[in-house]
Amino acid sequence: MSKIWIENGLFVTMAGATPKVLNGHMVVTNDVITYIGEASPEDVEGFERVDGKGLVFMPGLINTHGHAAMTLLRGFSDDLNLQVWLQEKMWPMEEKYVDQDTRAGSNLAIAEMLLSGTTTFVDMYDRMEQVAEASVEAGIRAFLTRGVIGLCPPDVQTAKLEDAISFAKQWNGQGNGRISTMLSPHSPYTCPPDYIARIVQAAHDLNLPLHTHMSETKAEVQQNVDEYGKRPVAHLDDLGFFSRPALLAHAVHLTDEEIELLAARGASISHNPISNLKLASGVARVPELLKAGVKLSLGTDGVASNNNLDLFQEIRAAALLHKGVTGDPTVVPAYTALQLGTSMGAEAIWNSEIGTLEVGKKADFIAINIDQPHFFPRTDLISHLVYAANGRDVAHVWIDGRQVVSNRKLLTMDEEKVRYEAQASFERLLK
Repeated sequence: MSKIWIENGLFVTMAGATPKVLNGHMVVTNDVITYIGEASPEDVEGFERVDGKGLVFMPGLINTHGHAAMTLLRGFSDDLNLQVWLQEKMWPMEEKYVDQDTRAGSNLAIAEMLLSGTTTFVDMYDRMEQVAEASVEAGIRAFLTRGVIGLCPPDVQTAKLEDAISFAKQWNGQGNGRISTMLSPHSPYTCPPDYIARIVQAAHDLNLPLHTHMSETKAEVQQNVDEYGKRPVAHLDDLGFFSRPALLAHAVHLTDEEIELLAARGASISHNPISNLKLASGVARVPELLKAGVKLSLGTDGVASNNNLDLFQEIRAAALLHKGVTGDPTVVPAYTALQLGTSMGAEAIWNSEIGTLEVGKKADFIAINIDQPHFFPRTDLISHLVYAANGRDVAHVWIDGRQVVSNRKLLTMDEEKVRYEAQASFERLLK
C-alpha cells in the first residue's frame, strides 16, 4: 500500500468556480486523495512524508488533443499552411513510419509531457498499440484512439475501422484503468459520410466516445459546403456524430448557431491556440464558447505544429490571445485559463476522477518549485502560475499515487535512451 503525507505545502485545488489556495497538508492512500486541509492529518504513522516547503501542488495538467509520435517531426517543416504542411510534408514522412518509430516518438512525447506537468493526454494516431504500451510503461494516464482516414478503397476503410475497433476493445481500461479509448474519423474532409456513419455506429455498439478534427480552417469549412452542401457542424450532426459523447479538436471557425448547437449536444472542444496560430488557421471563439457553456479544454496538437508539449504555454496563450483579439482584458481570466488545463479538461474528456485536488479524487498531481525569481514577490499565486510559470518549473509528478518525476528526473523512463532512440528514428525517416 502506498501512503504519502505532504506537509506544509501550498495547494491550488482547482475545486470550485473561484480560486482556492490552501496552506496545509494532503494525504494520499494508494491512488486516491484521502485528506486535504489546513490542520495536520491524523493516523498518518508510517506514511512517506514529503516536505512541501517552497512548492505549490496542483492537479496534473490535461492535454486533450495531440499526436504523440509526431514528436519525431519537430522542426521538420515549419511556416506552411495546413494543407501544404499535411499533404506535402507530414503525410509522406508518416507513411515511412514503422512500429519502432511510433514507439520512439511516443516515448519522447510522454517524457516531455511528464517533465512539464501533464499527467493525462488524448492521442489520435495509428499503430496505437505502441502508444498504449509506452503509456502503460511510463505510468501516464491516456485517452487513446486509432485515427482513421477514409480516402481509400472500401476494403481498406473496413480494415482500418476493424483495427480501430480491435484496439479500442483491447486497451480500454488497461494500465490499472489509466488507459481509455475512443473511435476517431480523422475529419469530415478526410472521411466520406457513409464511413463516418459506420464509425458512429461502432461507437454506439462499444459505448465509446468519438473524437475528430473539425472546422480547423476556413478552407476546410468551405470544402465541406462545396462537397456536402453544409458546414461541418451540421454535417456531423446529420450523421449522428453528436449522439455519442464527442470531442472536437480545434473548432476554430464556428457561427453563433453552431456554438448553440454544440452546447445543446453536450460536445467537448479541444482549443489548440498555439498550433492554430502557427499554422495561421485562425483564432477560436473561446469567449463565446465559454459563455454558451460548451465544454472547453486545451490541447497542444502534435509537436510538428506547436513545437512543444508544454501545456503551461497553452494556458498562458489562452489567457492572452483572446484578450488581444477582443480588446477585453477580462475575457479569459487567469483562473479560467488554469481551469481549461485542469478541471475543465477533465470534464471535456468525461473523467470525474481527475482535474481537482479533493478527497476521493485520483492522486494525479504535480509540484511546482516557486522558490525562483519569477515567482516573486508573493502576490497572486494563480496569476503567477498562468502568466509567469512554465513546464520547466515542475519539480515532481505523481499519477495514480505513484511518483513518476522526482526533482525533474524521470523515474519510469530512461531519458537518455528516449532521446537517443528518437534521434535514430528521425535519421532513418530521412533516408
